[in-house]
Amino acid sequence: MSEVVIVDSGGANLGSVRNALARLGVAATLTLDAQRIRRAARVLLPGVGAAAPVMRRLREAGLVEVLRTLQAPLLGICVGMQVLFERSEEGDVAGLGLLPGAVRRMVAAPGLRLPHMGWNRLRRERDSPLLDGLGDGTRMYFVHGYAAAAERADCVASVDYGARHCALVVRGNVAGVQFHPERSGAAGARLLSNFLAWQPT
Repeated sequence: MSEVVIVDSGGANLGSVRNALARLGVAATLTLDAQRIRRAARVLLPGVGAAAPVMRRLREAGLVEVLRTLQAPLLGICVGMQVLFERSEEGDVAGLGLLPGAVRRMVAAPGLRLPHMGWNRLRRERDSPLLDGLGDGTRMYFVHGYAAAAERADCVASVDYGARHCALVVRGNVAGVQFHPERSGAAGARLLSNFLAWQPT
């Protein structure tokens, strides 16, 4: 496979994502270099913490338009998924606009603490090659306090936590996962492997 690139968004999960890919036999490049990102066969955009610092880093590196016009498959992870949208309520920050709509603060429910942290089950909403080998009810590891609503045509899998939130979104060559595949064991490794083989239609 041609080069797989991880965008250096400054998040604490960069090393974990790189190691997860290494376990799949892929030596991914961590970079902010626009030309390298444009040439890549696959691009991953991880993120932890908040949307505003991630977007600031992308703007300062001159990568906003690069990511907006990317032709290769792109996978946003956690906050990396959230910045794919037009806007996040977290800091009222504009995102990349690759996905329509906004990411909103989750509402606490009786017996459920925020942020949503820990293992939870995916609800399969529609078929996607990214879910090959992952059945309905597959457990993934989540850490987040903001989310996109599941009631959208591009939501491929959702998760229930007080309300139903989008856990996996796909639109064209752009995909995003709210969970952390790099921390989700064999199921997360399968998702990453599916992404590496993914041919968007």
